[in-house]
Amino acid sequence: MDFFHLRKIFTAAIYFIIPTLILSEPGLDWFVSYNGTGEESMGHFIIECEDGGFLQVGETYFFTEPITTKLYVVKTDMDGEKIWDKEINIGGHNLGNSVIEAVDGYIIFGALNENSSIIKLSKSDGSIIFNKNYDYGGTDAFENGVIVSGGIAAVGYYEAEDAYNTFYTEGLGNIAFLNYEGEQVSNIDLGLYISQAYRVQTYDNHLYVSGLTQDALDFKLIKLSLDGEVIWHYEYGGGGDEHCFAMDINEQGDIFLAGHTNSGTENWDVYTIKLNNNGDMVWEQKSGNPRGFDPRYIHDEAWGVKATNDGGCVTVAGTGDEYDNYSECNSNGCSDIWNAYLIKYDQNGLISWETTYSPNDIGEEDYDWAGEDIALTRDGGAIVAIDNGQFGFLKLNNVTSTSSVLEDQIKSYPYQFKLRQNHPNPFNSKTVIKFDLLDMAHTELNIYDLKGNKIKTLVEQILNPGAHSFSWDGMDFNNHKISSGVYFYDIKVKGLNQAKKMILLN
Repeated sequence: MDFFHLRKIFTAAIYFIIPTLILSEPGLDWFVSYNGTGEESMGHFIIECEDGGFLQVGETYFFTEPITTKLYVVKTDMDGEKIWDKEINIGGHNLGNSVIEAVDGYIIFGALNENSSIIKLSKSDGSIIFNKNYDYGGTDAFENGVIVSGGIAAVGYYEAEDAYNTFYTEGLGNIAFLNYEGEQVSNIDLGLYISQAYRVQTYDNHLYVSGLTQDALDFKLIKLSLDGEVIWHYEYGGGGDEHCFAMDINEQGDIFLAGHTNSGTENWDVYTIKLNNNGDMVWEQKSGNPRGFDPRYIHDEAWGVKATNDGGCVTVAGTGDEYDNYSECNSNGCSDIWNAYLIKYDQNGLISWETTYSPNDIGEEDYDWAGEDIALTRDGGAIVAIDNGQFGFLKLNNVTSTSSVLEDQIKSYPYQFKLRQNHPNPFNSKTVIKFDLLDMAHTELNIYDLKGNKIKTLVEQILNPGAHSFSWDGMDFNNHKISSGVYFYDIKVKGLNQAKKMILLN
């Protein structure tokens, strides 16, 4: 049974926390970095794990020999101490592009020997559970994936023209549907719609795929059914080039895309847009040059975005110059030393704060840092993947607003039970709630509205140890269908509580 360790244990009942908006800049908790067997390592994707630790995936390589890359994964505890790392390679060109956490392992999306790869690793030691590889034509790779009903949907590209570019390969987009063992069920060519499919997420029983159009001229977003039928596809940008490398969707279905643009700017600027669930533009923002140099020489390149619970988002980027004929220094450092760059946008696209991070912040001499990805953490902070020639882990606090009623901050003793996320979520007719019990115990499973009113009891009895599953049809105590909205389900075992959020859409 996959029970996980948490730093803090709460034994109180249901807490009601008044949401507060944090507008001050984040604080720095700690920074660590790890390298593989190559001369350098570069991470592309980072997550906070269920056990409170962190996992980053990318590559390790020799800088002078581009055909020596190995897929590289690092797993740490909640304080950044390395638990294990793993290198995987077949041939000379291997990529680690992203990762998702399953109940029983970490699923890596990338490429081995220039073929699309999906790899499942053990949580305990990183050993390989399965490793599946698919050749979709030429040089190809999976960029990202998501768990769907019955398996996994993975997106990426094939027939790359710039095969060894780890960012934009000038290929053709595709989406593959795989079972839970990573075996392909079907593959759909998206080359008519997208040049490189970079991210995929689900919302309201649909798939949303983002990435780059041909020649990286615009951001691209596609909405598909769960069987891969294209419902609509839109492009966003201006008269220049737009590189879209990040996407996130909040609980209301708002979509955030981020990358960088040179449309109407003096050089590359961070480009973040917010869309509604129909793909209509809500706002767009271009931000850059936070250290105040000559903007004609500054690149601001964004790689990650996360929606925040105030209707806005946080975008992570790198900022610096790449020009031999220009270098400028001021009180914020020197232009040719890259810094990690974070921007917090509110629900209307206004900047709540923006800040940069460099080795100076941890008492070291300057060298290049760049922000490659970001994951929000349960304590209101964030973990940032830093490219410093290694896998950098930058832990920040005070990044997001305090969460509201019955969030996952209500934790349980790990050795008593584990409550799982309902599925599907969002749902409209029925959803299934699963949990695991270590011992026989009296168990209560209740549904609450946002005001904390109990509207349904699903379980109130003694249950045996093991896995349990109960369904809810959206009916209240009086067998009346409740309205669409956000609800919480709460489990009580031996005086301990844990709760999760779910969304009903009628």
